[in-house]
Amino acid sequence: MSQEWWSQQWLDLLDKYRFKKRLERARNYAREGNVLNIEFKDQKVLAQVQGTQIEPYTVSLWLDIFSNEEWNYIIATLSQRAIFSAKLLAGEMPPDIEDVFAANGLRLFPFSLDNVHSECSCPDQANPCKHIAAVYYMLGDRFSEDPFVLFQLRGKNAEQIINALRQLRGQSKDEINVATSEEITIKFNPNSLKIDQFWNYSQQLDSALVVITPPPSSETVLDILGAMTLATIGMKSTNRSTLSDTDIVMQYLETVYKNVSQQAVLVALNREEN
Repeated sequence: MSQEWWSQQWLDLLDKYRFKKRLERARNYAREGNVLNIEFKDQKVLAQVQGTQIEPYTVSLWLDIFSNEEWNYIIATLSQRAIFSAKLLAGEMPPDIEDVFAANGLRLFPFSLDNVHSECSCPDQANPCKHIAAVYYMLGDRFSEDPFVLFQLRGKNAEQIINALRQLRGQSKDEINVATSEEITIKFNPNSLKIDQFWNYSQQLDSALVVITPPPSSETVLDILGAMTLATIGMKSTNRSTLSDTDIVMQYLETVYKNVSQQAVLVALNREEN
């Protein structure tokens, strides 16, 4: 199963660990359900991992948290570009998120395993032991589901960050109701709507907000509409197969459709065709 890039970056730290057999046992623990539960207590991860003994071992894991002052600078930087908020709320980690932290002399992702603090109640003196490593692997899955988990380990949960961003962007609590990190419901005040200014926007749009992507399906409008039923005129193609009116028209429309689609992408990207 492929991992999101931010989860893979987290896992890459552990994969550099020199005791490969221990990592393999840890991966098996994670896959086979030996990590009985994972919970967050403030900024610390607490877990129960079933080992070879009857009683499960207790694992704790945490990162160095940022101060409130440092978080204020981070959130202020995040608020300057709407794309960061949009991607996080969509459950994605912006690819250049580290630039935000670097601009404030900080780092979101730990440099190495030495920056990840952990403890286990097992008798193994090595750190990480296989129980800690199993929790580490499980956290990678958590990060894929919710990138805000990594922020929580640094001292701020999703609700705190979203509320702070909302305040900085001048939006009141009545205007935006954040239900979850995956859903935003916007409530408009009809009394504040000015019809004559509805289509006017005085601010410069962030170019990073414009994302051009291929359609989610290869199915085109022509595929949805299906072939047209037309009479056969007996015209022959170069491969000597008889073409009906339907074949000729559909081939022509497919060519037009492809050319128009390609030209639309070129225009959107503001490029000239060579």
